[in-house]
Amino acid sequence: MISVFELFKIGIGPSSSHTVGPMKAAAAFASSLTAQPARIRVDLLGSLAWTGRGHATDTAVMLGLAGERPDSVTAEAARRIIDDARGAHRLPVGRGMIVFDPATDIVFDTAAATPVHPNTLVFTVLGADGAEIVSERWCSVGGGFVAKEADVGVPLPGTDDPLPYAFRNGGEMLRLGELSGLSVAGMMWENERVLRPQAEIERRLDEIIAVMMDCIDRGIAGEGELPGGLKVRRRARALLARMETAGARNDPLPHTLLDRVSLHAIAVNEENAAGGRVVTAPTNGAAGVVPAVLRHYRDDCPGASLEGMRDFLLTAAAIGALFKINASISGAEMGCQGEVGVACSMAAAGLTAALGGTIAQVENAAEIGMEHHLGMTCDPVGGLVQIPCIERNAFGAIKAINAASLSLHGDGTHRVSLDQVIATMRQTGQDMQSKYKETSLGGLAVNFTEC
Repeated sequence: MISVFELFKIGIGPSSSHTVGPMKAAAAFASSLTAQPARIRVDLLGSLAWTGRGHATDTAVMLGLAGERPDSVTAEAARRIIDDARGAHRLPVGRGMIVFDPATDIVFDTAAATPVHPNTLVFTVLGADGAEIVSERWCSVGGGFVAKEADVGVPLPGTDDPLPYAFRNGGEMLRLGELSGLSVAGMMWENERVLRPQAEIERRLDEIIAVMMDCIDRGIAGEGELPGGLKVRRRARALLARMETAGARNDPLPHTLLDRVSLHAIAVNEENAAGGRVVTAPTNGAAGVVPAVLRHYRDDCPGASLEGMRDFLLTAAAIGALFKINASISGAEMGCQGEVGVACSMAAAGLTAALGGTIAQVENAAEIGMEHHLGMTCDPVGGLVQIPCIERNAFGAIKAINAASLSLHGDGTHRVSLDQVIATMRQTGQDMQSKYKETSLGGLAVNFTEC
């Protein structure tokens, strides 16, 4: 199983696979060097080459080589490092500074093959004479997860102590839940306790909740134009003002509650697009769905509690782990069905659990959430996580609430299983043309005309 803290990671925008992952890979490569390098060249291949500029992949790589991490880097440190690299052509790596010119030492190679994963990076240490000393190929496999190319597909290292409920598909999850009498969250609690103390689990879950809620609030407060050149203006604050004006009337429309959910999802993804601090859930491009539905539970559902919010996250993480284990959460592999679709499935399951649903209803909600995202392409305009990504999170959150409601009105019995829909998503992603999988070579990315 994948820990809840591997699936929900605190990082920075705009992309988990194109920003967070490359930063982590660069940091891991730099920290592994046994001798001070003279120069380093980084080749970005596949989807990283096609959309890396819009996703700030080059910036992320420089920060990672400089030893920065997505969960701790500050805006001030990032500006200082990047300005120094672009202005003075130097970068702090290891014990000192190296000569580094981003214009020549970061190569966006759209022609090279990516036989293992479409998000591939090649790190090469060069001698003073330009000769290659050592080279490593890394892959950013989605959701901020990274691995050396040779290790992609190799199972993640486990713990010395066996997990009591190590289910790897929906069928096993249902069977173990029936045998134990535990909910999905209950089984996840037991698994997490093998890895770390109860108090640490609670502290880290509460930190994730706090960052999610803070991201909503910062997104609503933010104003101005999002970076990247599309001239997309933040609109969360203006949307809230209009909603509050409408709410002051005596005849509010019945869908006003859902308007708030959309607002909160948009606020998170505007913050992500601006490079702010978000929680990967399960990716940055889909980071608004789970927080928006979690906020809906906290603010709008009678009986909501901190314990319910924790169970929400643990249940959502269990479902996200099943998608990662049996398919992928990478937009470059699966299209947006692997990002917003998975996030919707996770949020639907989490809300169902928090509202007291049975384990069968939780599995049903997760299945419904993905079933109606099958085939969704990843076609970001300009390679930026803005159009259509921001609004897609709003619709994913609404679908999640609807999926939870449908499942709670049933008894958990349904014809298509979660495992079957995960397999369908994987097959659909494999059949999808690459131009619709985070390359910005098809769909809205080419049919949108800037005025």
